[in-house]
Amino acid sequence: MSQWNTYNLDRCSLHYHVTEPMENRIRVMLVDDHRIMLEGLAMLLSGSGDIDVVAQAGDGETALAMFDELRPDVCIVDLRMRPMNGVELTEAIRRRRPDARVILLTTYDTDEEIFQGFRAGIATYLLKDIDSSRLLETIRSVHAGERIINQRIAVKLAEHVAADALTPRQEEVLRLLAEGKSNLEIAETIFISEGTVKAHVRAILRKLGARDRTQAIMVAMKRGLVHSM
Repeated sequence: MSQWNTYNLDRCSLHYHVTEPMENRIRVMLVDDHRIMLEGLAMLLSGSGDIDVVAQAGDGETALAMFDELRPDVCIVDLRMRPMNGVELTEAIRRRRPDARVILLTTYDTDEEIFQGFRAGIATYLLKDIDSSRLLETIRSVHAGERIINQRIAVKLAEHVAADALTPRQEEVLRLLAEGKSNLEIAETIFISEGTVKAHVRAILRKLGARDRTQAIMVAMKRGLVHSM
């Protein structure tokens, strides 16, 4: 049975329709802090024949609450929002469900922001001036499990991956960190100064996108850089 729900938050009060699950239909959540953009996208998608807009959100907090309840097949997320931007929202969504499919929607084709989006786990990105037929085609492709990266962005991603690769010495320090050794113990083990160890640790945290040693080890384990002891 269909029903109407309401989320009342400080920044917005949004109504969304919970539709019955239907086989072969794609359930989409739209997230954009411009109401006109939301309404325009919803109207466009409603005429597609195989796509249901099950939720519309004007900010990240509302979007996460809706995602937790509705588990949409595809999320279309605006890049530049406040206080939580599209990359941060993507990270939060994929922490909840690692296989979540997110399309980043942006006004500007900016390499660094797009790269951050792919690192966060987006399936692809689209510019807001995209034509309707390509938008629908992209949603269907992403729903089918495709990850779409154009050649220019692929080159940039490869450059970033190379720049973020750990050096052999950093890999060695990381393995010792995973063994629970302190900076001083690492320095004594591989015959370098404690200050050099600290510099390597800072570089490791930056390259792995980790906030501390514990998170760095967790990320490294997921990537197969170190193994559980």
